[in-house]
Amino acid sequence: MPKNLSRYTKLLVVSDTGMYQKDGETYAFGPVVKELQEMLTLFESITWIGFEREGQIENSSYIKVEDNKIKTILLKNVGGKSLLDKVSILFSYPKMWVKINSEIKQHDFIHCRAPSNPSYIAMLLSKKHPSKQFWFKYAGDWVGEASSFYKFQRNKLKRLSTNSIITVNGEWNSKSKNVLAFENPCLTEEDREIGASFCNQKNIDEKINYCFIGGLNKNKGVDKILEAFKSIDTNKIGTLHIVGSGDLKSVLEQEASRLPINIVFYGSLSKERVQEIYKQSHFIILPSQSEGFPKVIGEAMNYGCVPIVSDVSCIGKYVKNDCNGFLIKPITINNIENKINKSLMISNFEFENYIIHNYNLAEKFTYDYYLKRIQKEIFKTN
Repeated sequence: MPKNLSRYTKLLVVSDTGMYQKDGETYAFGPVVKELQEMLTLFESITWIGFEREGQIENSSYIKVEDNKIKTILLKNVGGKSLLDKVSILFSYPKMWVKINSEIKQHDFIHCRAPSNPSYIAMLLSKKHPSKQFWFKYAGDWVGEASSFYKFQRNKLKRLSTNSIITVNGEWNSKSKNVLAFENPCLTEEDREIGASFCNQKNIDEKINYCFIGGLNKNKGVDKILEAFKSIDTNKIGTLHIVGSGDLKSVLEQEASRLPINIVFYGSLSKERVQEIYKQSHFIILPSQSEGFPKVIGEAMNYGCVPIVSDVSCIGKYVKNDCNGFLIKPITINNIENKINKSLMISNFEFENYIIHNYNLAEKFTYDYYLKRIQKEIFKTN
């Protein structure tokens, strides 16, 4: 436990995070499982509401919820691409309302992960329970372009009562005192030690390796990365590592087979295997169309991978162009190509300065830093 932290009693987490059950055990999306395990430092027990997603059984990014102090409640998954799927969401609201309201009554501290349908219900219920302390973590871009669903929930969050704290990605000029800039955690003390070791071993005297870690879809821009590499003529490039799964996987693999550089597709990987990719890579490329602040940027900084990333949402508040990384704006194939070329031209001295700067900055993405801020700025009972 970080120094000077005391413990609360029970926490309720309201989310649409994917979960499934197998052989009497619950499995859920790994990064959130890890985050809640760390939050047990502050809470004696956690009740976690999520969505049942049996289709994720083969997904290696889902891990077992092993700590018996985390109790899971699986709601029936709702939503989809068809109009009927979207209409069915409304019919699911009464059951979700009853379950979420019942759990709120039994907890003094409620953490909600927005935007989602369960979190919207919790927003409505926060006014019904003024004595409870609510914390809404908004995952998307707080000020930029967004879908109508995201915009609707953003506007609702801005009008919540003072018993609700809203945390967002990046520092914005907000008129509301209960909206806080808050970094999302992804690093343990062990990760920091491993990261320091990686940083000390890296240089760009020989081949330069790149990685992409994220969903293989249009929004994440991995297709543009391959297009950009088509026009780069150099023998300095080693391997482009692509980690993740998605609709474009087979198309991307066909496209990659035509390129003159070595490209390896891995699918979804465990945390330990992703660390190995970071160890081998010098730069991470993430030309997303829209983001909050991806955890992979904080991870990459910790493990000595210099970011080549889109200048959307709050990313530019952490990555400064030609200082500790390269910002892509606007997000075009030509601009991605230009930033890759710039990365190929920096000196080893510059590269080492970039990774030292980023490693120090990554302290903000540690669980220790996160837990201290929760107690000091969100659930302020001590």
